[in-house]
Amino acid sequence: MSRCKKLVMLSMLFALWSGSVDFLAASELIPVPTQASEAADLELNLLVQQFILSQDEAQSESLLKEVLGNKGLTVPKVEALLREGKLYPPTSSTGSLHKDIQVAGYNMSYALYVPKDYDSKKAYPLIVCLHGAGFVGDSYIDRWQPRLGDDVILVCPTIGNGAWWSPEGEALVMKTLDTILTQYHINTEKIFLTGMSNGGIGVYLIGMFHAQRFAAISPMASGIPEEVFPFLKNFSSTGIYIIHGANDQVMPVRLSQEVTAYLKKEKIPFIYREHGKEHPQAGGHFFPREELPALVEWFNAQRRITDPAQLTFVADQVHRAPYYWVEINETEGRIADVQKSILTNEEVELVKAGAFASLKAEISENVVKVTTDRINRFTLFFNNRLIDFSKPVRVMANGKKVFEGRFTQSPEFLLQEAKRRSDEITFYSASVVIDLNKKQ
Repeated sequence: MSRCKKLVMLSMLFALWSGSVDFLAASELIPVPTQASEAADLELNLLVQQFILSQDEAQSESLLKEVLGNKGLTVPKVEALLREGKLYPPTSSTGSLHKDIQVAGYNMSYALYVPKDYDSKKAYPLIVCLHGAGFVGDSYIDRWQPRLGDDVILVCPTIGNGAWWSPEGEALVMKTLDTILTQYHINTEKIFLTGMSNGGIGVYLIGMFHAQRFAAISPMASGIPEEVFPFLKNFSSTGIYIIHGANDQVMPVRLSQEVTAYLKKEKIPFIYREHGKEHPQAGGHFFPREELPALVEWFNAQRRITDPAQLTFVADQVHRAPYYWVEINETEGRIADVQKSILTNEEVELVKAGAFASLKAEISENVVKVTTDRINRFTLFFNNRLIDFSKPVRVMANGKKVFEGRFTQSPEFLLQEAKRRSDEITFYSASVVIDLNKKQ
């Protein structure tokens, strides 16, 4: 590949980021290789990274074809490029920042703090913090950042009245997260979701449908209705640290006590801190600064679990994106829409009736055992950390054998799935769709 073509590809790649990067900066970021093998690896990496970032269907198809045309392309090589070859803008804004963002046609915003000595070669933990009613993300930056120091990147989106339980609130959080991941070097094993009051409610209601994206959550002075407790099972592989004031008159402490009782019953690990302090203006409804050091120390010890051998996934009608190595493709009967239940009595009744889809799965020695409820069809995803590809895999669903056979790892499938998931550390190179209505 010529130097000119490399720079053209880099300029196209950087154009996908916000702002612009000139040719000189791009050439300084990626040294010109001195050997043919290095040039070939650079070309392949640029193609892979551009494929992942591209939002144009025709361009993505062309890039994928070019990647797959490389001789000697293997799953381990592609996985290494996805894990280690991601490029970041060489210069990014630092300090306290206010950013506008378009979400589902709405003009929204988030506040961001980036350490002033930010280095794109270093991976930083990311804390996503959700504000309560009457606050905005910028005020939370001012409250949190001085207590956290310059070792983490902090982002605090803003939504009116702290309505994080709305579809717009969820979309804002997830789009903000994905945007930050393209602009800054984030350690995706250490992404945390926390929030206070209404923000804490959002931590539960957003986190439980995207638990696989976070190393840990920390809801503060909040709670959720008992009817949606089953979704807490989605946190089985995600750290949970709950904080609540014993004298909270806004969000009664019993809300957290009921959540923790359910977590204990379901044997889901958690930490619960109940403090007795009161604030002159807020009473017991606040987050004491004395609680932060222990929380930060706990955050530092958490890492995202990528391929749990056992998992439980509870889904409503809307939230059925891939969850670790499973995906619910088709449900049976009417399934509740949790977010819509805020608006319609019919959906409220479905939520109260527990009309959710659920899937429990465990994998050991190439045997997958699955138990389902209200599910007709689901997909299982595999990598060499979950199965031995040299041996057959047996899938048992609800006590019956539904599949047995070998899988061949596919670089093409790995790339397409990586693009779909926007995940930098968990990759899958094979899958099988199980249709429970199909005669085996």
